[in-house]
Amino acid sequence: MKRIKTYLQPEYVIERLKDRCNKCKICVRECTYNVHIYNPKRDEILSRDEYCVNCQRCVVFCPTKAIRVRKNPNTYRENYHWTEEVIRSIKQQAETGRILLTGMGCDKPHLTYWDRLLLNASQVTNPSIDPLREPIEIRTYLGKKSEHVNINYKDGGDISLETELAPQLRLETPILFAAMSFGAVNLNVHRALARAAAEYGTYFNTGEGGLHPSLYKYSDHIIIQVASGRFGVNAEYLNKGAAIEIKIGQGAKPGIGGHLPGEKVREEIAKLRMIPVGTDALSPAPHHDIYSIEDLKQLVHALKEATDYTKPVAVKIAAVHNSAAIASGIVRADADIIVLDGVRGSTGAAPKVIRDNVGIPIELALASVDKRLRDEGIRNEVSIIVSGGIRSSADVVKAIALGADAVYIGTAALVAMGCTLCQRCYTGRCPWGIATTDPEISKRIDPDVASARLKNLLQAWSMEIKEILGGMGMNAIESLRGNRLQLRAVGLNDAELKVLGVKAAGE
Repeated sequence: MKRIKTYLQPEYVIERLKDRCNKCKICVRECTYNVHIYNPKRDEILSRDEYCVNCQRCVVFCPTKAIRVRKNPNTYRENYHWTEEVIRSIKQQAETGRILLTGMGCDKPHLTYWDRLLLNASQVTNPSIDPLREPIEIRTYLGKKSEHVNINYKDGGDISLETELAPQLRLETPILFAAMSFGAVNLNVHRALARAAAEYGTYFNTGEGGLHPSLYKYSDHIIIQVASGRFGVNAEYLNKGAAIEIKIGQGAKPGIGGHLPGEKVREEIAKLRMIPVGTDALSPAPHHDIYSIEDLKQLVHALKEATDYTKPVAVKIAAVHNSAAIASGIVRADADIIVLDGVRGSTGAAPKVIRDNVGIPIELALASVDKRLRDEGIRNEVSIIVSGGIRSSADVVKAIALGADAVYIGTAALVAMGCTLCQRCYTGRCPWGIATTDPEISKRIDPDVASARLKNLLQAWSMEIKEILGGMGMNAIESLRGNRLQLRAVGLNDAELKVLGVKAAGE
């Protein structure tokens, strides 16, 4: 077949200020995409714009600040319907005949509701609270809650709890680290996440790639994931965590399985996943032992049996139009936690068409699930974790007001470690050393530094959550859960208000 000439122009152009450039070659060493090349004959550093993904690594590390990366000024004629992104995608597929892969989450502008929701504040009748001087409780527990508890009052004032409680996860902040598998990210990233979770009193999710033995010491703060591919799943793995999560779906690619490109499956990853080196790790779209709620219940109890009924079991699903009905079934399958992952959820590799067009926003799914479970009188039988584009402490608070118990953060955690969302995670050449398994590039992540950055993020968000609660006149996060009267919406239509269960601002 005749080689096809590309019609694609570079997305970004590199500007090098020659009066500043001292030809130190740091940009050449730092760029994993080989954008910068040194020509010894001419003693000159050149740039291949067509390779640039705008990761900003060269800009940050250039000691003389001689590099600028900017959007290519040569653009297609402006067209609202046939955007530059659409045209580039068509040209790329016409030249390759392949499915377009991408990383991270959906980047379309119309799917975020957090920014249309505003929180209430205390004024006169319900005074605000100063979190610097008065205690505000943001600790929470995840797991089944009993409808009634029996307390035995003893002589001398001592009391004891007679009701046997279901296993619970204790969180010092309502924020957990989302599932990111060993292979999608490297061991240094896992070390940073696990250490930060353990030291701050929260949890880190392994993702579907198994758990490296060096992380066993953090077992009390690890959530073990069981996906359709069963990669790395065995009895030892199941018992090396504080909880187990069955992943049925995820927000970035609802209805399809997982995909770890073979370029990232190096020896250590292959050993842990029990697959050959260099082969694509493909999880089936369905769990081939789950075709009904009864099947799911059987797996839930099998996992509980394998861990002596000492660990809560979660079930993760993508946010789709019938999430509420599915969630109701999950509760009846005896799961302890429901995880909802919205359309903004990120991933290491997904077909772009799936990521951008399948699923629904997490805000709508959360509201409908919480309402359905409350209407059926079973909300206390399960906790809800939501994920998919949580960007700030305000998003966390709004999610809890809509009915969540806690949130997962994935992209925010990666950004804290250095990620700039260049969306090329699937290449395995991550310039920041995060979404790569290359031994040399992975060294760019120092677990000590990365875990410190993650703990700082958790601390900052936790303090802000207390500030918001104080401004609302609440001294415990439990008072906010599902309290939609504390929310008002701006610029939403009646149908959206009805699904969210909130009033318009001014009402």
